[in-house]
Amino acid sequence: MLLCCKLFISESRNLTVLDAIERAARLDPESVIVNKFEDRAYNRVRYTIVSYVLHDSTGSAIYSPLQQTVLAMADAAFGAINLEQHSGAHPRLGVVDDIVFHPLARASLDEAAWLAKAVGADIGNKFQVPVYLYAAAHPIGKALDTIRRELGYYRANFMGNQWAGWTMPGVLQETPDEGPISVSPTRGIAMIGARPWVALYNIPILSTDVAATRRIARMVSARGGGLPTVQTLGLVHGEDSTEIACMLLEPNQIGADRVQTRVEMLAAEEGLYVEKGYFTDHSPDMVIEKYLKLISTDRN
Repeated sequence: MLLCCKLFISESRNLTVLDAIERAARLDPESVIVNKFEDRAYNRVRYTIVSYVLHDSTGSAIYSPLQQTVLAMADAAFGAINLEQHSGAHPRLGVVDDIVFHPLARASLDEAAWLAKAVGADIGNKFQVPVYLYAAAHPIGKALDTIRRELGYYRANFMGNQWAGWTMPGVLQETPDEGPISVSPTRGIAMIGARPWVALYNIPILSTDVAATRRIARMVSARGGGLPTVQTLGLVHGEDSTEIACMLLEPNQIGADRVQTRVEMLAAEEGLYVEKGYFTDHSPDMVIEKYLKLISTDRN
C-alpha cells in the first residue's frame, strides 16, 4: 500500500534552496520524489513524493517513511526561505504552503488522513507554525478553499495581481488545528490535508488582461456556476500572458478536455486566444509506475 504526498513550497527561483530541500528528501531512500514542478512566475515548487505505509496487528496505520521525509524537507525550507522576502504571481500563506496526502495502490483515505494529521502535529509543534487541516484530515471535512478564503489567501497584496511579503496580522482570528495562534511573518501558515487524487491542469491565455482571465476562470468553476468539482484561479503568468490554474477534484467525472473546451469557448467570446493546457503532475498510475522503477533502481 502506497501513499503520495504533494508538497508545495514557496520558492522556485533560488536553485541553491531547492537543492537543499531535495538533499533532505534523499536522506531516507524509502521515500522517492517521483515528480517536481517548478514555476518561476509563481515562485512556487511542488514535489510529488511516494512511499509505503505499515500497519499494526489490528490493521491501523502506524508508520510511513513519508512522515520524516516531509519533515526533513520542511525543515530545509523553513531554514532557507524567508516569506517576508518572497514574491510571486500565485497566492500563498506560508513557506510550506500546502501538504496534501493521497492514497495510492489499495491504501485508504483514512490512512492518508492519519499521516496528514501526524505531519500536521509535527509541523505545528516542531516549527511553531500554525497548521490548518482540511478535507479528510479535518474533523468535519472542511474544504481547503473555504479555509483559504477565510484567511484571505486569494487577495493579492501587491500591484493587484501579485503576492509579496507578509501583510497579515501577527495573531490569527481563526484558531489553527495545530501550532500557535500567533504567526511568524518569516514562516507563515501551513495547510495540510488528505483527499482522493486531484488533477492539476493549467491553461495559458495569450493575453495580459488578467481581469478577462479571471472572468473566464470564475465562469468555468463550480463556485461561479460552471463545471461541477472544478476550482480555478485566473493569474498573471509572465510578462505577456495569463493562465487559468485548475483543480479537478473528480478528474474521472469532469476531466481536462471538458475544462479546456469550456475555457476556449468563453475566451473566444472575449476575443482571446487559448493555448492547449498542461497537467503539472503525472496520473496516479504513472506515479506508481515511476515509484516502483525508481525504488527498484535505488535498491539495486
